[in-house]
Amino acid sequence: MTTSFTERCWAVVPAAGSGSRMDAATPKQYLPLAGSTVIEHSLRTLLDCEQLQAVAVALRPGDSRAAGLAIFAQPRVMLVEGGEQRSDSVLAALTALLAVGDARDWVLVHDAARPCLQASDLARLMEQVVASGTGGILAEPIVDTVKQASAAGLVLRSIDRSGLWRAQTPQMFRLGELHAALQRAREQGLAVTDEASAMELAGHAVQLVAGSTRNLKVTVPADLELAAWYLGGASGS
Repeated sequence: MTTSFTERCWAVVPAAGSGSRMDAATPKQYLPLAGSTVIEHSLRTLLDCEQLQAVAVALRPGDSRAAGLAIFAQPRVMLVEGGEQRSDSVLAALTALLAVGDARDWVLVHDAARPCLQASDLARLMEQVVASGTGGILAEPIVDTVKQASAAGLVLRSIDRSGLWRAQTPQMFRLGELHAALQRAREQGLAVTDEASAMELAGHAVQLVAGSTRNLKVTVPADLELAAWYLGGASGS
Protein backbone atom coordinates (compact mmCIF):
# COMPACT_ATOMS: atom_id res chain seq x y z
CA MET A 1 0.00 0.00 0.00
CA THR A 2 1.29 3.43 -0.94
CA THR A 3 0.00 6.84 0.07
CA SER A 4 0.14 10.22 -1.62
CA PHE A 5 2.19 12.17 0.94
CA THR A 6 5.87 12.32 1.79
CA GLU A 7 5.95 12.82 5.58
CA ARG A 8 7.78 10.10 7.49
CA CYS A 9 5.70 7.61 9.48
CA TRP A 10 6.40 4.79 11.91
CA ALA A 11 4.24 2.23 13.70
CA VAL A 12 4.07 0.68 17.15
CA VAL A 13 2.40 -2.59 18.13
CA PRO A 14 2.21 -3.25 21.89
CA ALA A 15 2.26 -7.03 22.27
CA ALA A 16 3.30 -7.68 25.87
CA GLY A 17 -0.17 -8.49 27.19
CA SER A 18 -1.46 -11.89 28.27
CA GLY A 19 -5.05 -11.63 27.02
CA SER A 20 -6.55 -13.10 30.19
CA ARG A 21 -10.15 -12.78 28.97
CA MET A 22 -9.43 -15.35 26.23
CA ASP A 23 -9.15 -18.04 28.93
CA ALA A 24 -6.26 -19.64 27.03
CA ALA A 25 -2.76 -20.71 28.06
CA THR A 26 -1.32 -18.93 25.03
CA PRO A 27 -1.38 -15.10 24.90
CA LYS A 28 -4.12 -14.12 22.46
CA GLN A 29 -1.72 -12.44 20.01
CA TYR A 30 -0.14 -15.86 19.38
CA LEU A 31 -3.36 -17.84 18.97
CA PRO A 32 -3.79 -19.53 15.58
CA LEU A 33 -6.00 -17.67 13.12
CA ALA A 34 -6.64 -18.38 9.43
CA GLY A 35 -3.34 -20.15 8.82
CA SER A 36 -1.19 -17.74 10.85
CA THR A 37 -1.33 -16.17 14.29
CA VAL A 38 -3.36 -13.16 15.37
CA ILE A 39 -0.33 -10.89 15.58
CA GLU A 40 0.98 -11.91 12.15
CA HIS A 41 -2.25 -10.75 10.56
CA SER A 42 -2.12 -7.53 12.60
CA LEU A 43 1.43 -6.83 11.45
CA ARG A 44 1.02 -7.69 7.77
CA THR A 45 -1.24 -4.79 6.87
CA LEU A 46 1.24 -2.40 8.50
CA LEU A 47 4.25 -3.97 6.80
CA ASP A 48 2.46 -3.86 3.44
CA CYS A 49 2.29 -0.07 3.81
CA GLU A 50 5.42 1.26 2.09
CA GLN A 51 5.01 4.62 3.86
CA LEU A 52 5.93 3.11 7.22
CA GLN A 53 9.65 3.23 7.95
CA ALA A 54 9.51 0.50 10.58
CA VAL A 55 7.16 -1.22 13.01
CA ALA A 56 8.32 -1.34 16.63
CA VAL A 57 6.81 -4.35 18.43
CA ALA A 58 6.90 -4.28 22.23
CA LEU A 59 7.15 -7.83 23.63
CA ARG A 60 6.89 -9.20 27.13
CA PRO A 61 10.34 -9.82 28.69
CA GLY A 62 11.31 -13.43 28.11
CA ASP A 63 8.82 -13.88 25.26
CA SER A 64 10.05 -16.98 23.39
CA ARG A 65 7.16 -17.31 20.94
CA ALA A 66 8.23 -14.41 18.72
CA ALA A 67 11.43 -16.21 17.75
CA GLY A 68 9.38 -18.89 16.03
CA LEU A 69 7.59 -16.48 13.69
CA ALA A 70 9.38 -15.41 10.51
CA ILE A 71 7.57 -12.07 10.43
CA PHE A 72 9.66 -10.84 13.37
CA ALA A 73 12.83 -11.31 11.33
CA GLN A 74 11.73 -8.86 8.65
CA PRO A 75 14.12 -5.90 8.39
CA ARG A 76 11.41 -3.30 9.08
CA VAL A 77 10.42 -4.93 12.37
CA MET A 78 12.07 -3.57 15.54
CA LEU A 79 11.70 -5.57 18.75
CA VAL A 80 11.66 -3.74 22.08
CA GLU A 81 10.96 -4.82 25.64
CA GLY A 82 7.44 -3.93 26.76
CA GLY A 83 6.07 -3.21 30.21
CA GLU A 84 3.29 -4.20 32.59
CA GLN A 85 0.67 -1.87 31.11
CA ARG A 86 -0.15 -1.11 27.49
CA SER A 87 0.96 2.49 27.96
CA ASP A 88 4.33 1.30 29.31
CA SER A 89 4.88 -0.83 26.21
CA VAL A 90 3.89 1.96 23.86
CA LEU A 91 6.15 4.42 25.68
CA ALA A 92 9.10 2.01 25.44
CA ALA A 93 8.53 1.60 21.70
CA LEU A 94 8.20 5.35 21.17
CA THR A 95 11.47 5.90 23.02
CA ALA A 96 13.18 3.43 20.68
CA LEU A 97 11.73 5.17 17.63
CA LEU A 98 12.85 8.61 18.82
CA ALA A 99 16.41 7.25 18.74
CA VAL A 100 16.15 6.65 15.00
CA GLY A 101 13.46 9.13 13.97
CA ASP A 102 12.40 12.72 14.58
CA ALA A 103 9.87 14.10 17.05
CA ARG A 104 7.89 15.64 14.15
CA ASP A 105 7.46 12.28 12.44
CA TRP A 106 4.08 10.57 12.64
CA VAL A 107 3.53 7.32 14.51
CA LEU A 108 0.62 4.89 14.36
CA VAL A 109 -0.15 2.62 17.32
CA HIS A 110 -2.06 -0.54 16.46
CA ASP A 111 -3.36 -3.33 18.69
CA ALA A 112 -1.62 -6.68 18.32
CA ALA A 113 -5.08 -8.27 18.57
CA ARG A 114 -6.72 -6.37 15.69
CA PRO A 115 -5.96 -8.74 12.82
CA CYS A 116 -8.57 -7.53 10.33
CA LEU A 117 -7.36 -3.99 9.63
CA GLN A 118 -7.99 -3.16 5.99
CA ALA A 119 -5.40 -1.35 3.89
CA SER A 120 -8.06 1.12 2.71
CA ASP A 121 -8.87 2.14 6.29
CA LEU A 122 -5.18 2.52 7.11
CA ALA A 123 -4.62 4.69 4.05
CA ARG A 124 -7.64 6.87 4.82
CA LEU A 125 -6.47 7.48 8.39
CA MET A 126 -2.94 8.37 7.31
CA GLU A 127 -4.01 10.70 4.53
CA GLN A 128 -6.62 12.56 6.61
CA VAL A 129 -4.26 13.02 9.55
CA VAL A 130 -1.36 14.24 7.43
CA ALA A 131 -3.58 16.50 5.31
CA SER A 132 -5.10 18.18 8.38
CA GLY A 133 -2.04 18.10 10.62
CA THR A 134 -4.28 16.87 13.45
CA GLY A 135 -3.80 13.49 15.08
CA GLY A 136 -6.63 11.02 14.78
CA ILE A 137 -7.95 7.54 15.34
CA LEU A 138 -9.98 5.02 13.45
CA ALA A 139 -13.37 4.75 15.13
CA GLU A 140 -16.84 3.39 14.53
CA PRO A 141 -20.09 5.27 15.27
CA ILE A 142 -22.22 3.46 17.84
CA VAL A 143 -25.49 2.39 16.24
CA ASP A 144 -26.93 0.17 18.98
CA THR A 145 -29.05 1.44 21.85
CA VAL A 146 -26.75 1.98 24.85
CA LYS A 147 -27.82 1.18 28.41
CA GLN A 148 -26.18 2.14 31.70
CA ALA A 149 -26.36 -0.71 34.22
CA SER A 150 -26.40 -0.86 37.99
CA ALA A 151 -24.11 -3.11 40.02
CA ALA A 152 -27.00 -5.58 40.15
CA GLY A 153 -27.22 -5.72 36.36
CA LEU A 154 -30.39 -3.66 36.09
CA VAL A 155 -30.85 -0.85 33.57
CA LEU A 156 -30.41 2.56 35.16
CA ARG A 157 -31.06 4.56 32.01
CA SER A 158 -30.65 4.67 28.25
CA ILE A 159 -27.81 6.83 26.96
CA ASP A 160 -28.14 9.06 23.92
CA ARG A 161 -25.90 7.40 21.35
CA SER A 162 -25.69 10.40 19.04
CA GLY A 163 -22.10 11.57 18.93
CA LEU A 164 -20.79 8.36 20.54
CA TRP A 165 -18.03 6.41 18.78
CA ARG A 166 -16.23 3.16 19.54
CA ALA A 167 -12.46 3.75 19.40
CA GLN A 168 -10.33 1.48 17.24
CA THR A 169 -6.70 1.41 16.19
CA PRO A 170 -4.45 2.50 14.59
CA GLN A 171 -4.24 5.80 16.44
CA MET A 172 -1.92 8.29 14.77
CA PHE A 173 -0.08 11.25 16.31
CA ARG A 174 3.19 13.13 16.15
CA LEU A 175 5.91 10.92 17.61
CA GLY A 176 7.29 13.47 20.05
CA GLU A 177 3.88 14.74 21.17
CA LEU A 178 2.58 11.26 21.92
CA HIS A 179 5.74 10.34 23.80
CA ALA A 180 5.44 13.49 25.92
CA ALA A 181 1.72 12.92 26.56
CA LEU A 182 2.23 9.35 27.74
CA GLN A 183 5.21 10.34 29.87
CA ARG A 184 3.18 13.11 31.49
CA ALA A 185 0.26 10.78 32.20
CA ARG A 186 2.64 8.30 33.83
CA GLU A 187 4.24 10.98 36.01
CA GLN A 188 0.81 12.20 37.12
CA GLY A 189 -0.46 8.71 37.83
CA LEU A 190 -3.26 9.03 35.26
CA ALA A 191 -4.73 5.87 33.77
CA VAL A 192 -4.96 5.95 29.98
CA THR A 193 -6.64 3.15 28.07
CA ASP A 194 -5.49 4.27 24.64
CA GLU A 195 -3.16 6.81 23.06
CA ALA A 196 -5.98 9.22 22.29
CA SER A 197 -6.77 9.41 26.02
CA ALA A 198 -3.24 10.57 26.76
CA MET A 199 -3.37 13.15 23.97
CA GLU A 200 -6.74 14.44 25.17
CA LEU A 201 -5.40 14.84 28.72
CA ALA A 202 -2.44 16.77 27.30
CA GLY A 203 -4.80 19.19 25.54
CA HIS A 204 -4.36 17.98 21.96
CA ALA A 205 -7.21 17.77 19.48
CA VAL A 206 -8.02 14.27 18.24
CA GLN A 207 -10.05 13.67 15.10
CA LEU A 208 -12.27 10.68 14.39
CA VAL A 209 -11.81 8.85 11.10
CA ALA A 210 -14.54 6.37 10.23
CA GLY A 211 -13.31 2.80 10.27
CA SER A 212 -14.84 -0.56 9.43
CA THR A 213 -16.79 -2.92 11.65
CA ARG A 214 -14.35 -5.58 10.43
CA ASN A 215 -11.57 -3.99 12.46
CA LEU A 216 -12.51 -5.90 15.61
CA LYS A 217 -10.28 -6.51 18.59
CA VAL A 218 -9.91 -10.17 19.55
CA THR A 219 -10.90 -10.19 23.22
CA VAL A 220 -13.04 -13.29 23.87
CA PRO A 221 -13.01 -16.69 22.11
CA ALA A 222 -15.99 -15.88 19.87
CA ASP A 223 -14.01 -13.01 18.35
CA LEU A 224 -11.60 -15.51 16.79
CA GLU A 225 -14.43 -17.10 14.82
CA LEU A 226 -15.60 -13.75 13.50
CA ALA A 227 -12.05 -12.67 12.65
CA ALA A 228 -11.48 -15.91 10.75
CA TRP A 229 -14.68 -15.30 8.81
CA TYR A 230 -13.58 -11.78 7.86
CA LEU A 231 -10.09 -12.94 6.89
CA GLY A 232 -11.66 -15.64 4.78
CA GLY A 233 -12.91 -12.98 2.41
CA ALA A 234 -16.35 -12.21 3.80
CA SER A 235 -17.72 -8.88 2.64
CA GLY A 236 -18.47 -6.23 5.23
CA SER A 237 -18.59 -2.51 5.94
